[in-house]
Formats: sequence, structure tokens, C-alpha cells
Amino acid sequence: MANPSEPTVVAARPESRYGKPRRGPSRTVLAVLAVLVVALGLLIAWAGYQRLGTSDVKGELASFELIDDRTVEVTLSVTREDPSQPVVCIVRGRSLDGSETGRRELLVEPSTEKTVQVRALVKTTRPPVVGDAYGCGTDIPDYLRAPW
Repeated sequence: MANPSEPTVVAARPESRYGKPRRGPSRTVLAVLAVLVVALGLLIAWAGYQRLGTSDVKGELASFELIDDRTVEVTLSVTREDPSQPVVCIVRGRSLDGSETGRRELLVEPSTEKTVQVRALVKTTRPPVVGDAYGCGTDIPDYLRAPW
């Protein structure tokens, strides 16, 4: 058993038998890899922001009015980058517990104004307490398309 106070001697490996000792990647290689990883991360973040962070259309709830115990009228303010393009918005009615009890897809037709207000009646399955704007987008379902 070796004495812990004695220094450990490591024998050199014969170079002719084992080859030169391997060294890890140089600092230059590590720096280049780090720059590539950061650049790739920035590229992914930029692509995600372009795809999910910005939208060509934005719909905000302007107001709502409770019509009766099964109907709510929702007024929506819709802002588009290109007002000549139609968009679709989803409005909904919600009950006292917050659950969605009615929903309607609304076609917002082309306009000359960037921001327009639209109204829609939403029928609900339970008494509504609030009208809500779920969101807007440019991907219009075929059944809402009008020939223009």
C-alpha cells in the first residue's frame, strides 16, 4: 500500500508505442464554436420573434354589451398593417366562472382605414357576464371567404 505522504510518480508513455499525447481543442477552436453557438441562438430567437412576436393584425376589445341571458354584443377594434386585406377575428362570451360559453368567427372585410371597429352578436349557452376578444389573424377559413 502506498504511503499518502509520498509523491505519486506517473511514468511517461512511450511515444513510439502510443503516439503523441492528445490535447483538447485549442482556444481558437473553442472561441469559434462559442461564436457559432451564440449566432445560432440569435438566429433562432429572431426567427421565433418574426413568426410569433409580430402580427399583421391586432384585435382589441373596445366594449361589450349584455343583450339578454343568452346573447352578448362585442365591439372589437381591429388594426391591420394592410387594410386592403381581409382578416378573421374570434370573439366570445364568457360566463361567471370564466368559461367560454359562446364563440363566433368574424370576417373583417377590406377597408381604407388601418383601424376599424366591428360589432358581433355572440350567442351563449349560459348567461354571459363578459364579451371577449380571443384574437385575430390573416388565415381565413374557406367558409368565411367572400369573393372580392
